[in-house]
Amino acid sequence: MTNPERFGLGCNVTKMKPTGEHHFRPLTSEDFPRLYETFREAFSDYVVPFAPTTEQLFEMLTRRGWKPELSVGAFDGERMVGFTANGFDGVTAYDSGTGVVPSHRRQGLSRAMFDWLTPRLRDAGARNYLLEVIETNAAAEALYRGLGFVETRRFDCYVYEARPDAPQFGFTSPNPAWWDVQPPWQNSSDSLARARDPHVVIGDERGYAVVFPSNGDLAQLAVAPEHRRRGLGRQLLDAAGAIAGKPLRILNVDDRDAGIAAFFQSIGARRIIRQIEMVLAL
Repeated sequence: MTNPERFGLGCNVTKMKPTGEHHFRPLTSEDFPRLYETFREAFSDYVVPFAPTTEQLFEMLTRRGWKPELSVGAFDGERMVGFTANGFDGVTAYDSGTGVVPSHRRQGLSRAMFDWLTPRLRDAGARNYLLEVIETNAAAEALYRGLGFVETRRFDCYVYEARPDAPQFGFTSPNPAWWDVQPPWQNSSDSLARARDPHVVIGDERGYAVVFPSNGDLAQLAVAPEHRRRGLGRQLLDAAGAIAGKPLRILNVDDRDAGIAAFFQSIGARRIIRQIEMVLAL
């Protein structure tokens, strides 16, 4: 979740320097309250409305493998005015969110935090640095490409309103053998294992869906190849929506899978944004 255009970084960002008043340091778990306040302020004018509660932000960072010691805060005196919150799985670092508060934009802070972080990520053993950027943010995409990031894939994000009278399924376990593409970082099996919020896996020997009832987040959906195009996928979605009791959020669906894109279009899921996944070899 990075959007430097919203953080005041335009096309000439590489020429900007932070003011001498700013300093950087690794975060700690005790910094979370300040991180939360800075996050809320930095994302107050985000292209997609996003104002999580304290619990929601902590859960999001937990699922994404947040490592405070491999994250950075930018400070003006004692005030945190910018941050990058990274996850890490031992090989890949993942930018869970980068933000700068409005009063401190257009001072090169996002790039300065990146420059501060990358040698520390290498020292920790990270071989790759992964992030996503909203597709319409051309300035951010240009910035990351200029820093050496390369596009790996594009994602679609949907909202789906479940139909009434959804069928019921029993509880089951995810089956990665049915995946045509690997889930994104935040919907991976490792992410599910890190989650504190309860999630439910419903389905049977033909397919399954993973849903978080607290927020309607549909993390995974898979159907065995021999059972596709028979309406099972929509039945699983409707059942997941009934469990959540709210519209389903289906984030970062790999658009290389033409079948799943056609499926979501056919059932009336509403696409809200597209994102570009990018990676930097460290």
